[in-house]
Amino acid sequence: MHDYSDSHLKSILQRNRTIAVVGVSVNPVRPSYYVARYLGLKGYRVIPVNPGHAGKRLFGEVIQPSLSAICDPVDMVDIFRRPEMVPPIVDEALECFPALNCIWMQIGVEHSEAAAKAQARGVDVIQNRCPKIEYQRLFGELRMGGFATGIISSKL
Repeated sequence: MHDYSDSHLKSILQRNRTIAVVGVSVNPVRPSYYVARYLGLKGYRVIPVNPGHAGKRLFGEVIQPSLSAICDPVDMVDIFRRPEMVPPIVDEALECFPALNCIWMQIGVEHSEAAAKAQARGVDVIQNRCPKIEYQRLFGELRMGGFATGIISSKL
C-alpha cells in the first residue's frame, strides 16, 4: 500500500486541471466513465483516450485514440488499464507531454518500474487510488453524504 499524505494528494488535485483519462469507457456504468464525468463536473478538462471509440464525443471532448494524438498540454494522465499495460502508457505520456505533472493509476493498478521511471523525470505518481474518491474525501463531499463524519449513530 502506498502512503500519500492528504496534503500531497490535495495539491495534485488542485494544480492539475487537464487530465487525459486512458481507458475511459463510453458505458455509463463503468467506473472509468463516472470517474471521468465526475472530474469534468468539478471543473477539470477531461480528455478521453480509448482507441476503440476514437472520434466519438464524450463529455464535450473528442475521444482520442492515444496520448500522442492529443495536441494540447496535459497536466495529469489517469490510467484505467491493467498493470501490465502501464509501462507503454507511461512512456508515451513522458514523451508526449514535457510538462506532465502527474501519472495517476486507478484502484488496483500499480507498476513500480513505470512509477520509478516517471518519478525520475520529476513526475508525481499516485498508484492504487481514485481521484474521484480522493477529491470527495479531501474536499469534504463524503461528509455531505453521511460518510466519514466521525459520528456513530443508529438514527436514519
